Amino acid sequence: MKRILIIEDDPYIAELQRDYFGLHNMEAEIVHDGREGLELALGGGFDLLILDLQLPGVNGFDICKQVRERLDIPVLIVSAKNEEVEKIRGFGLGADDFVTKPFSPSELVARAKAHLARYDRFTKNRATERKADPDVLRIRELTVHKAAYRVFVRDREVSLTTKEFEVLLFLAEHPNRVFSKEELFERIWGLESSGEIATVTVHISRIREKIEEDPANPQFIGTVWGAGYRFTV
Repeated sequence: MKRILIIEDDPYIAELQRDYFGLHNMEAEIVHDGREGLELALGGGFDLLILDLQLPGVNGFDICKQVRERLDIPVLIVSAKNEEVEKIRGFGLGADDFVTKPFSPSELVARAKAHLARYDRFTKNRATERKADPDVLRIRELTVHKAAYRVFVRDREVSLTTKEFEVLLFLAEHPNRVFSKEELFERIWGLESSGEIATVTVHISRIREKIEEDPANPQFIGTVWGAGYRFTV
């Protein structure tokens, strides 16, 4: 049974979420305080995090950042804040989805199940591929170990999230071709995803910060204005 941690200061909303997850055979635990929620989340044992932004103790953005640095589980933000800048910030900190209040509980559960299934597939694929010799992709100072899901720049390992790795690998395997944000979103997140296309821009920016010597003047992932992004070998 999947275990969900709900960090939400509104008791009615939190209990509504828990009830709907329960109807779908998922166990949900509720925490109303951000500091307590962060401690519980980092302690492990949960398969997915439902996170409000306006919380006492520690705000949702800080929780998202710290959880993403330590854990590889889906993080879904559920917030009354619906400005684009808030969504972009959430995605930039590693959130997998952003649901705006008021929301449909059934849709929230459907999104959670989709993200859980995607993470499960990724984990199984990684375990399977690690049994074989890893395929290594070398492009100048960049080395991508596809089977081991590791990336090195000038022999220094850099840490990428699941989605950052998928975006980088896809572009590196299709060099010198321009992909629009819409194409990348479809290829990486899938047609069934209910996320925001703006997350593509955020992920590209974060990848550049980690692999480029000068992110403002990228040598690997370039922007083709008005068209999209291109990986240069």
